[in-house]
Amino acid sequence: MTGTPRAPGAGTGTGSTATADRDPGLQPERTRLAWRRTTLAGAVAAVLATKAALHGPGASAVTVAAGAVCCVLWLGVLRLAHRRIRALAATGRPPALTPAHAAAVALCTVATAACGMVLVLA
Repeated sequence: MTGTPRAPGAGTGTGSTATADRDPGLQPERTRLAWRRTTLAGAVAAVLATKAALHGPGASAVTVAAGAVCCVLWLGVLRLAHRRIRALAATGRPPALTPAHAAAVALCTVATAACGMVLVLA
């Protein structure tokens, strides 16, 4: 019988070939890159918030405080991301993201957005 060659185990219905061929090293690398992009985006937001707070049409105590809080929140995201990147790089199969870790990053992100809103409205 001629035709297209099939992968070993293809069409057997076991599904074990698909999981055996998966390269587990790619997902942690993509996740590390995503964490790095997140920290870069946070850095840009913190710099823009600080610039808006200091170079706006009248830097008030509220805008300076909001800019400073944005910088502190970025440092929090940076610390959490660095911990996660180290965990991903430490082992072949990284541990799952804990709910506390995810909640802390989400809280920092939402708080940064709230500080940005204060800067825009003030």
